[in-house]
Amino acid sequence: MKKFVVFLCVLVSCISTEAQSEKMQTLFNGNQVSSGGYGAVSSRFTTIRGKYTHMAGVYGGWYVNNRFMVGMGAAASTNNIRVPEEFSMNTNKDMTWQYGQFGLMTEYVVASDKAAHLVFQLFAGAGFTLQYDRNNWHHDDYRDVYDQNWFTVVEPGVQVELNLLKWMRFSPGVSYRASFGSDGLGLSDKDLRGVSYHATLKFGKWR
Repeated sequence: MKKFVVFLCVLVSCISTEAQSEKMQTLFNGNQVSSGGYGAVSSRFTTIRGKYTHMAGVYGGWYVNNRFMVGMGAAASTNNIRVPEEFSMNTNKDMTWQYGQFGLMTEYVVASDKAAHLVFQLFAGAGFTLQYDRNNWHHDDYRDVYDQNWFTVVEPGVQVELNLLKWMRFSPGVSYRASFGSDGLGLSDKDLRGVSYHATLKFGKWR
């Protein structure tokens, strides 16, 4: 963690020095609205029912006046979240939990023209969990899917965004995932809620 903080500080310093020689253009020109768009890929680290969980995510949308992005996003777990025997739908198999979410994604960017700046984000949509046999999984065979569980997810967060290039940004951040209405076997709302730490790369047009 200390090495990551030192690396982050050095990276911000280098980008700030570069930014002194070239500043982004003015965001507003009279009543004219400036718009663009970008997409993002994200790697997240969190817990589900106290167990380490890695999630891969994507999102993107329309970016207005270098301040507000509105679009869609989705994320899902990638590692083995082993189901304890007392909650397993098939004790003869190595069952794992799958978590996923998709829905509306918004971001508000503060001082987008600065080399390092803050981004506030909010995800709101649907989430789901299910159980499946990880050792014998075929994407075209839904007979091995058990205990499908749907609920509502709201996830606010904040990022420190770094302008690496005119078309690429790096955004480490943190968010809090809250679920409402989960009734999966062994997965109450309390089990699904938690903090996520994530690293995001964004690609697109910001001005």
